[in-house]
Amino acid sequence: MDENVTTIHITKVLSSLGIMNLLEEYPNLERITCSPSVYERTSSNYIQALNQLDIEVVKQYRWGASRQSCDYEKDLLRLASEGYKAKDIAEILDISVNRVYYLLRRNKTKLDTNTKKHDYDEIISLKESGLKPKEISEKLDIPLRTVYYILNKK
Repeated sequence: MDENVTTIHITKVLSSLGIMNLLEEYPNLERITCSPSVYERTSSNYIQALNQLDIEVVKQYRWGASRQSCDYEKDLLRLASEGYKAKDIAEILDISVNRVYYLLRRNKTKLDTNTKKHDYDEIISLKESGLKPKEISEKLDIPLRTVYYILNKK
C-alpha cells in the first residue's frame, strides 16, 4: 500500500477487479492516466464510477523510456568536440561504443555539426596525385568508406 501516490499510469484496460486492486494499493489516488487506446476500451461505467469517487481518468501518451542524463555526458561531448573517435571515447569513459553513438545522436544539437570532419579538397588532390583510396585512408587516418564517399560524390 502506497499512501503517497496520487497519480498512476496504467497500460491495461480497467476492470472491476483491477479498480478494486488499485484502490487498495493507492488509497489516496486522484488521477489515473492511460493511452487513448486503453481509455477507449475501458467501460464508460467504470470511468463514471471512478469520477464519482473523485478519481479522474485521463488520456495521456507515454511513449518510450523517460530521458535520463548520465554523469559522463558532458565529458563525452567534450571529447567528441576535441575530435576523439567513438571507440576512443568508449575506452576513456568505460562505456560501450553503441552508448557513445546513442548519446552523440541524442545531443547532436549541442555539437558543432556544421564543420566538415575531413578536408574534401585534400582528399581529392591526393587522389589526383596518384594515391589509391586505401593509401589516402591510411595517410589521413580516416575510414576507407569516407574516402570513397568523398571521391564518388557528384
